[in-house]
Amino acid sequence: MKEAFNILWLQSGGCGGCSMSVLNAEQPDFFNMLQLNNINMLWHPSFSEASGEEFLSLIKSIEEGDTRLDALCIEGSLMRGPNGTGHFHILAGSGRPMIDVVEGLTKKAKYTIAVGSCAAFGGITMSGPNPGDACGLQYEGKYAGALLDKNWSSSGELPVINIAGCPTHPNWVTETIAQLAMGDLHSSDLDTYNRPRSYTDHLVHHGCPRNEYYEYKASAEQASDQGCMMENMGCLGTQAHADCNTRLWNGEGSCLRGGYACINCTAAGFEEPGHSFTQTPKIAGIPIGLPTDMPKAWFVALSSLAKAATPKRLKINATSDHIRVPPNQKTEKDGQS
Repeated sequence: MKEAFNILWLQSGGCGGCSMSVLNAEQPDFFNMLQLNNINMLWHPSFSEASGEEFLSLIKSIEEGDTRLDALCIEGSLMRGPNGTGHFHILAGSGRPMIDVVEGLTKKAKYTIAVGSCAAFGGITMSGPNPGDACGLQYEGKYAGALLDKNWSSSGELPVINIAGCPTHPNWVTETIAQLAMGDLHSSDLDTYNRPRSYTDHLVHHGCPRNEYYEYKASAEQASDQGCMMENMGCLGTQAHADCNTRLWNGEGSCLRGGYACINCTAAGFEEPGHSFTQTPKIAGIPIGLPTDMPKAWFVALSSLAKAATPKRLKINATSDHIRVPPNQKTEKDGQS
């Protein structure tokens, strides 16, 4: 029988939200995914019973080469402060900076995975003045080179695999780990930010329940409105690389389906938009953040045509908190079939 695929999951500077998210994985759930793919969870800070000396003994065993480590999963940003010492985050009971432990383990692991945008790019923990000098594993915001060099690759000949999201979708995590365990994830399966293309080849815009409003530029004006949130409410779904509206959360949800604008949380630097997340900055009335692959001149021309052709039903419903005018129903009585 093939040896189990050993993974170790450590948490660094972050909220633990990605671990909470992964517990909502479906078809299969997280623990069944591990079993089905012959994956052995060596340790997880929330899911494992072992602690204290048992955990430190495991780390030592990996570092000394006595325990094989196939995949190292890091959740949360890496805290380099103060002054590059890493003393803002000491691994409990060891007296060692977490950044030193993590960097050493990346040399032992066949693959290294950044779980969530904090571990991938620095994320929320890096926002503002960043007093902890937080960064991602291999990226500091949009720029390659952070705790690990920009040219770093694992013994499995892959860079850090950035499963970005805040939190990351549970099935993005389970799918990626399962692919690694099967030997079915290659460099060609990663995008330019080393995120799995299984979800970043899509846009959040795909499958958005507000697409009809988007097509006619029938826009929401406040949070409770039904209309498209791109023009006024800060929605970045037309630019965000993720499949949130086709691979739904908990089987039925997404930010947009819950009435919240997409903030593009899979992107490097999403945490610092330079304005409110619920505001669309404009120049001469034109949104700065246009849809991916959409030239500005085309957007202006198409928007004008779309708004001129907007059905009355959509104009009314766009600025309402519920559907006030339903679509017309054609009947044979009207002379139509």
